[in-house]
Amino acid sequence: MLIESFEVEVFTPPCEPGAERIAARAHLAADISEVLPLLNATLKGAVYHRQANALTWKKAGHNVAFHAFEIATSNAEDRKAAEKELASVVHLVNETWDRRAEIEPDFKTRQRPAAMALFRLLPQTNCRQCGQPTCFTYALQLAASQISLESCPAIFEEGREPSLAGLRELLIDAPSL
Repeated sequence: MLIESFEVEVFTPPCEPGAERIAARAHLAADISEVLPLLNATLKGAVYHRQANALTWKKAGHNVAFHAFEIATSNAEDRKAAEKELASVVHLVNETWDRRAEIEPDFKTRQRPAAMALFRLLPQTNCRQCGQPTCFTYALQLAASQISLESCPAIFEEGREPSLAGLRELLIDAPSL
């Protein structure tokens, strides 16, 4: 077990005084730097910043940031929800660490593609076949790795091969679903 204990700090984000949602930090006694490349290899949509020794990830509407001695999460309803979210993420870190012999570390920094660049390559028909109300909404979710390219049947239609190739090129180094 990598993280045996941690202290929780719950607060209202300074950029949102009076906000209904809160953020929280787990202050760790253990340095989790070595697990970051393992998390980068296993968490879909994670963005690893090797130079900063940090990894960010979106999990069910929460932004999660991993640092050497701290894990932070945002967008919790209250203190209890924040503590539960942090406990879940700490468990994930420990579980990943326990499986480290099975995981090939990934030190690559991936960048999410810009939603507008993806949108420009989409059919822009707002057909809703992907389950989204607009192609731009789909592009936003695609950029955030919350939906797959295969969710848009229209992009696979005959004649759209150049757009499909462009989308795949933009998504190739993006964090995967």
